[in-house]
Amino acid sequence: MKHLLLSFILSIMVLALQAQQTKVMVMDIKSEIDPRTNRYVELALNHAQKIEADIVIIEMDTYGGILTDAKEIVDKIMKFKKPVWVFINSDAASAGALISISCDSIYMSPGATIGAATVVTGTGEKAPDKYQSYMRSIMRSTAEEKGRDPRIAEGMVDEDIAIDSVTEAGQIITFSTSEAIKHGFCEAKVESVEEILKRNKIENYELVNFELQSADRVIAFFLNPFISGILILIIIGGIYFELQTPGVGFPILASAIALILYLVPYYLNGLAANWEIIALFAGLALIGVEIFVIPGFGIAGIAGISLTVISLILIMVNNDAFNFEFVPANDLLYAIAATFGGMLGGIILLFAGGARLSGSRFFKRIALTDTQEREKGFTVSAAKESLKGRKGIAQTVLRPGGKVMIDGQLYDAFTRGEFLDKGDPIEVLDDETTSLRVKKA
Repeated sequence: MKHLLLSFILSIMVLALQAQQTKVMVMDIKSEIDPRTNRYVELALNHAQKIEADIVIIEMDTYGGILTDAKEIVDKIMKFKKPVWVFINSDAASAGALISISCDSIYMSPGATIGAATVVTGTGEKAPDKYQSYMRSIMRSTAEEKGRDPRIAEGMVDEDIAIDSVTEAGQIITFSTSEAIKHGFCEAKVESVEEILKRNKIENYELVNFELQSADRVIAFFLNPFISGILILIIIGGIYFELQTPGVGFPILASAIALILYLVPYYLNGLAANWEIIALFAGLALIGVEIFVIPGFGIAGIAGISLTVISLILIMVNNDAFNFEFVPANDLLYAIAATFGGMLGGIILLFAGGARLSGSRFFKRIALTDTQEREKGFTVSAAKESLKGRKGIAQTVLRPGGKVMIDGQLYDAFTRGEFLDKGDPIEVLDDETTSLRVKKA
């Protein structure tokens, strides 16, 4: 009985201690501020709310990034109901400075910096004044909300602002750790998250490091431009091989899966706009119309290819419609290289892999490859005499099947895969079946 009572008391004590324990969640912002970072912060704060964290600490080391995403991150932090502290463990420049100022407390490591928040374009040049004015207003209002000097916050953006004992005109404010402490933009110099907690007299705590779930890590993996290029290759190759072997199903299934894996990550991370996805499907539809409905190769085909290529590129970059002012030049180059690399790889796959596929065991299982030769007793030619080597003209479009005219006589015919327009000269390669096998003369 005594043992049961003692166990009960110990259990109550453990529960009491756990109830008093402070739960601290740590998240990282150690990359360029962009839609991916924006989504990461949203997931992290949702997780903090789910686990009922008492404090959230952001470990910061960034040179900045896209202003619109930084503003959305600031809004999320300021709406969060529990304290959010930031530990600048090296740099908080530009958009990083704005995010830091939105936090309830700022701590900096020795040698860290905060400031230099002038808005720049994707090429690194100073953006027009309308963007600087917008950034100044955000910095000012955010600093005011958190009880920091709004004039100094503006001075991190505008080099023309002069503040006594802080900065002269012509200089953008960038604080070291000691300067930030002096002017109220840092609570203390620390070397670790644990030291921050110790300074705030938090001794009984549980430290939770936020990590992306497996699904989110997979999504992040597919945002790599190189992986996007491979997916584009699979999309093109799958469509081609399905056209070559209709009804097989596997190639078009692979193409559909690759298309989903290409679109979903960019959509979830805010890069792929609805109109860009619609443009992609419209381009693919126009290509389909050109292949199956409209004879020849004309406006629909050219428009479809152009629309498809442009939309594939736009999906990968954080553009505002066709405004690339704040898109880093490298991002645009990577997107273009991934798109054209994937398409070129797809074309190479079609030529190099097509022949190998037709000779593979898998292909022979799913396709009829046996030939019924004349020597074996098969004679189903409709012609009374051999037409091999004879020439004529295409009476219809051959894609690859159609009609040809030879010496005033109409015959069914097919090519080896090439498309022929009506009126093209043809030469008969083989006449051992009911349809003539022809090529362009």
